[in-house]
Amino acid sequence: MIKEIKFTDKALKQINTLLSKKDKGSFFRIAIKGGGCSGFQYEFTFDSSKTDDDFNFNNILIDKTSANLLKGSEIDFVNELIGSQFKITNPQSKSSCGCGVSFSL
Repeated sequence: MIKEIKFTDKALKQINTLLSKKDKGSFFRIAIKGGGCSGFQYEFTFDSSKTDDDFNFNNILIDKTSANLLKGSEIDFVNELIGSQFKITNPQSKSSCGCGVSFSL
């Protein structure tokens, strides 16, 4: 399933940089949670363990439910005038809020 999610080289480089500052054996977790003004929001956290429900790709964990909602997405890391951030282009997203933090499906 995680093979259906594309990570740009910039995103992978940033994730590896962040993980290098954490304890050995740490994972970078990407999840979709309910919330925000449009209904869903992306969450980026660190985790020290994985579950049976997780897909693992290069120490990146995505739970099965989030992976289904991210299917076909591209995850990038961008440097913009307002700051640096992970940017997800999700073809399943119907709309997003004005601040770009949340989205609807």
